[in-house]
Amino acid sequence: MLILMDLKTPKKQVEKIKEKITGKKCTPHEIPGASKLAIGITGPTETLNEEEFLLMDYVEEVLRVTKQYKLVSREMKPDNTVITIGNEKIGPEQLTIIAGPCSLESRDQIFDIAGELKEMGIRFLRAGAYKPRTSPYSFQGLKEKGLEYLSEVKKELGMLIVTEAKDTQTLPLISEVADIIQIGARNMQNFSLLEQVGNLPNAVLLKRGLAATVEDLLMSAEYILSQGNYNVILCERGIRTFETSTRNTLDLNAVPVIKKNSHLPVFVDPSHGIGMWDKVPPMALAAVACGADGLIIEVHYHPEQALSDGFQSLTPSNFKKLLSKLEQLAPIVNKEMNLNEHANQI
Repeated sequence: MLILMDLKTPKKQVEKIKEKITGKKCTPHEIPGASKLAIGITGPTETLNEEEFLLMDYVEEVLRVTKQYKLVSREMKPDNTVITIGNEKIGPEQLTIIAGPCSLESRDQIFDIAGELKEMGIRFLRAGAYKPRTSPYSFQGLKEKGLEYLSEVKKELGMLIVTEAKDTQTLPLISEVADIIQIGARNMQNFSLLEQVGNLPNAVLLKRGLAATVEDLLMSAEYILSQGNYNVILCERGIRTFETSTRNTLDLNAVPVIKKNSHLPVFVDPSHGIGMWDKVPPMALAAVACGADGLIIEVHYHPEQALSDGFQSLTPSNFKKLLSKLEQLAPIVNKEMNLNEHANQI
């Protein structure tokens, strides 16, 4: 259910309405919009009567939300969500680029690549300290030591950190360093983990599962929002199909479909989506053309020596070429590249 009110509704009246909702054993979610103040209601809303809220001061409309996912839906919030992290904004007017190696392999490696990416204007650095892998014998990341290095990069270079949380046990450590906590494809339906990140203030990058539908992804996001964290970015990273010529099938259909049904920002990960470095640039451009709000791209100095996902990683020089093309494309789709204005000219 959704209660719509005037933006100028006094705080005292808003609290009165929220108290009435909690008195009915439901949960209120205050959602400021561009033209209306909304209170979304989750829980046993079938017990609520629209009329009793319509009779309250400043209430203009009461709507039933038909989607199974409530807080994530455009029915609940017609305006696009804009996520603010420090001085950075992630939303429909920006094209945000997250870049870096799949795995953090050493202090020198992460400082070298972070420094070069910063010179290109990149503000968000991705690198995995904890790496959930298909094989238990594969490189699992530097773990706590990796988080220490990321913390140093953040402090010395001023970059914002995107790194993955693989379980609830290590989440507290990761949340101290990460500006954006990544939930990987294999954890998309780890509901305990989703609920815990929902109780944190960090932004969350939620990746679509290998065999998940769009609705599955939106329902997983609902777990996070239902706990009070509305700073969620949805990420299409390819799904597993019968096709074997690429690592995954990058489902760019999902981008406009999600944007029609949800107000949350949508990113695309073409690196995992196709798994072939030379095909990453065209799929990155295609992702932007179909409406993505951001990209997450793997960059490594020596892909042939990478401890994970080297075959899909761009070298810094190839990444720089892609950035140049993205700068040309961004204004065509009414977006502004979210790059550091003091960076060296591309």
